[in-house]
Amino acid sequence: MAVAEPVTPAAAVRVRGLARTRRPLVLSRVWAWAAASLLLVVTLVAVLAPVISPQDPLMPVGMPGLAPGQGGFLLGSDGIGRDILSRILAGLRLSWFAALVVIASGLVVGGTVGVIAGAAGGWVDNVLMRITDLFLALPAPLLAIAVVAALGPGLENTLLAVAVVWWPFYARIVRGEIRTLAARPHVEAARLAGVGRWRLAVRHLVPGAVPAAVVTASLDVGNLVLTLASLSFLGLGQPAPAAELGADTARNLQFLLQQWWIPVLPGLGVLLLSLAGNVAGDGVRSLLGDR
Repeated sequence: MAVAEPVTPAAAVRVRGLARTRRPLVLSRVWAWAAASLLLVVTLVAVLAPVISPQDPLMPVGMPGLAPGQGGFLLGSDGIGRDILSRILAGLRLSWFAALVVIASGLVVGGTVGVIAGAAGGWVDNVLMRITDLFLALPAPLLAIAVVAALGPGLENTLLAVAVVWWPFYARIVRGEIRTLAARPHVEAARLAGVGRWRLAVRHLVPGAVPAAVVTASLDVGNLVLTLASLSFLGLGQPAPAAELGADTARNLQFLLQQWWIPVLPGLGVLLLSLAGNVAGDGVRSLLGDR
């Protein structure tokens, strides 16, 4: 009959210490997953915005200037009787997908430039990085405003203006990751084994640069929401009566002292959307940083 060995006090202390150490790690990982899931939640809300909106965001459906909760309007109505909640949902949908489009274009253009510069090296790297430095040296907000002012207000022109100044950040980050990975022993071994330069880049360098690019992109969502809302606030977004969070705040500033909810609630929508993007980006960074 086997006899259980007694547990010494020192062993019990070690077990308790490991349990205390493991608990914060588990809680941290749960928090990271919850934060990262905000990307999915906000995207789902943006996709379903036309379905869950109680009213048509473009049409007056009630008395102007109703306070939140009055007349069946959860967040009230604006200066011409449109439902504020419906307009916030429509503006959230527009801002969120616009930010994702700019990030996708930045990853494609900047990532391609970074991979080519980092993998090729030499004069190709120098030329591409000097072009990137030229775009980085330009004041991004002023350049975006200039592009929109030259092409005219509109969603497409706004996205083009922001995308022009956004890709160099991804190019720099991806190029740095590629250069760092190129010095790793397994990449050197593949190079000595006769693997071609571009096959080496595709199979060994690009996969290693993906986590850094994804983390950067996730952290950029909040910044892009604020940038697009700022351009919209300045009148460089879609013309009225399109529902844009920044434009709705700017167009209703005359109601700030009498009916504050009309300009303030769209601004709070920008705040919450940007906050959700930043928190989700932190969660993605924590998850990928654990690997």
